[in-house]
Amino acid sequence: QVQLVESGGGLVQPGGSLRLSCAASGVTLGSYVLSWYRQAPGKERDLVATIGGVTTYADSVKGRLTISRDNAKNTVSLQMNSLKYEDTAVYYCHARRLVGGFNYHYWGQGTQVTVSS
Repeated sequence: QVQLVESGGGLVQPGGSLRLSCAASGVTLGSYVLSWYRQAPGKERDLVATIGGVTTYADSVKGRLTISRDNAKNTVSLQMNSLKYEDTAVYYCHARRLVGGFNYHYWGQGTQVTVSS
């Protein structure tokens, strides 16, 4: 059974930092495209960052958030610096792989990030 489990969320003041991690079991992340999404209250789930052949970021987080992967530990992380109120959301990790025309993808359960003074 595949599981993605996020950790590292919490309450932080504006300008602060957090590091989110996503640990996988039942799947080897090294062969997947990995992403972080976030969903604020009342809004759709939005793509924040992706790491695969290339690394891409949403414009709103460029220069502040950094996605990384550790294939040996089977994890993907999101370093979040200079946090803003509008970064408040539930953050989800996502793993995707296309095999034989079938798109395998998995979601974590999410971790809450709240930026507040």
